Amino acid sequence: MSSPESVSSAITVAAENIGGIDSTEVTLEPGVNVLTGRNATNRTSFLQTIMAALGSRRSSLKGDADAGSVELSFDDEQYTRYLERRNGEVVFDGDPYLDDPELADLFAFLLESNEARRAVRAGDDLRELIMRPIDTDEIEAEINRLETEKRDLDQRLEELSRLDAELPDLEEDRVALEDEIETTTERIDELEAELDEFDLDVEASRERKEEIESAFADLQEARTELESIEYDLETERESYAELERERDELETDLEEVDDTQESPERLEGRVQELRSRKRSLDTTVSELQSVIRFNEERLEDDGFEFDLEESAEQSDDGDGDGDITEQLLGDSSDVICWTCGSQVDRERIESTLDRLRSLRQEKLDERSDLQEQIDDLSTRRKELRQQTQKRSRIETRLEAIADELERREQRIEELEADLEDQQKRVDELESDAETFEDAEYGDVIEAHRDLNRLELDLEDLEEERDEVQDRIDEIEAKIEERSEVEDRRETIEDELTDLRTRVDRIEANAVDAFNDHMESILSILEYRNIDRIWIERREKTVREGRRKVSRTAFDLHIVRTTEDGRTYEDTVDHLSESEREVTGLVFALAGYLVHDVYEVVPFMLLDSLEAIDSNRIADLVEYFEEYVDCLVVALLREDAEALSESYAYVEEI
Repeated sequence: MSSPESVSSAITVAAENIGGIDSTEVTLEPGVNVLTGRNATNRTSFLQTIMAALGSRRSSLKGDADAGSVELSFDDEQYTRYLERRNGEVVFDGDPYLDDPELADLFAFLLESNEARRAVRAGDDLRELIMRPIDTDEIEAEINRLETEKRDLDQRLEELSRLDAELPDLEEDRVALEDEIETTTERIDELEAELDEFDLDVEASRERKEEIESAFADLQEARTELESIEYDLETERESYAELERERDELETDLEEVDDTQESPERLEGRVQELRSRKRSLDTTVSELQSVIRFNEERLEDDGFEFDLEESAEQSDDGDGDGDITEQLLGDSSDVICWTCGSQVDRERIESTLDRLRSLRQEKLDERSDLQEQIDDLSTRRKELRQQTQKRSRIETRLEAIADELERREQRIEELEADLEDQQKRVDELESDAETFEDAEYGDVIEAHRDLNRLELDLEDLEEERDEVQDRIDEIEAKIEERSEVEDRRETIEDELTDLRTRVDRIEANAVDAFNDHMESILSILEYRNIDRIWIERREKTVREGRRKVSRTAFDLHIVRTTEDGRTYEDTVDHLSESEREVTGLVFALAGYLVHDVYEVVPFMLLDSLEAIDSNRIADLVEYFEEYVDCLVVALLREDAEALSESYAYVEEI
């Protein structure tokens, strides 16, 4: 669809075979354009031509033509529409101004057949007409989508609030850890200073000091390695325990699996055998049904049909016995057998039929039993296959777990051996360190021990501090999103409010627009016997299925004043034709403004105003002119006489 811009240049309309038009090309101007002439001068057809170019499908093809076209040009843009008769229907094609002409058809193309004008004339539901362009289902779907997003944002904000509440405790933990790290670092610095001060005068003492320092360095390294082995061993033992737990669960599951020796393949053979028997029974039942039906039909016909004419001739040759015999046979219960031609008692045949029916029912029951067996066996076969597959999966996993347990058991044994060896090494190094504990080096040894312990503690403290800091950084990064989340939530709240009140606002605006314009029009057109025409918007209860729901209704009120000054409310039926037409046009104008149709299409078309006198037509056109870029009015010459000379007039189409 074209962008909603004002018409600023001349408008050229060229058409062939539209309505009653053979061929024409007309130039219109922005503002008011008046199509004048006598009746049957194609004014309405020309309006249909403009409608077709703008996108409406409410245009007709010339009766004696199979194809027609229209071109509409303005503001350096061109719009085309092609009409073709196919299989008795008119098909539209081309590139019109509007993709969806609904709004224009309702509120801009105000010909005699316009729905808004017709609704007022007929007293139809005005609210339905105004709200028809509003897709309430789409609005409801958008409301549901936004409510879902809003709930998600609320949950996000709750999570951010919880994280925000977590921050103070984390900050306290970080401060405490940093204080402890600072204290530990100071103590390490003190110990290192004490060790630096330790210096003997003789070279042998220096060598002894280096030996002591080397021994404690080896001890610290050995302890670190011991901790690493202990950690690896604990991890392997936990994994081993988890695998054992999984193995026990799988073994329990395996015990629960049906360990029947029944084979799915053997069941398949049994199913095929039963199906073969069932097919045989189907054939037997079908044959029995055919025999029963045939005998029932023959029994209804009393066996064979005899040649009645021959029987009649034989009766005529006799002495009256034939009549008596015929009467006796007529009352007889015997029939002629259709297999041997002899006379048989009917009850014998019916008895045989009953036995056939019983046999058929037995076969049906047998077939039903077979089907039940087939269904049971098929279900059992499916269960067996599922159990087999489950057993196979469990056994495969158990084999894998067994291999993994064996591997981890071997790894645990290796780590236990390594741990034992490393513990011995630590014990040896500690024993070696104890040999330095004499009066001369006792303080130095104790300082080395404290230093080693503190350095390990410092490492743990720094690691814990870093973990706390990472969590704080993570929370602060998430909390930074709060402002953005809150802004989005506020936007959604506004959008939800707008959507929830959109229908109410459109209804209220339509009523206000109609009432305001109607009051102005009545004042301008001076309908003296009408005080007021207005729409009341009210709620009414209607039944939808078994429920009663509330719906909005538009009630059109007309207030008149009698010659003696008494006011009373009248109905649309009592309005004059002129008053009804004006009311319909004002209602269409209200829809035009409420739905911003002027932003969709810059044209309005008026036709069939003959019921309104020329002076009032002039006032009405002047009033509508204010709201439309290009107003095209079709009038008889006498009705156009009161219009302004400044308008553009088209007298030949």
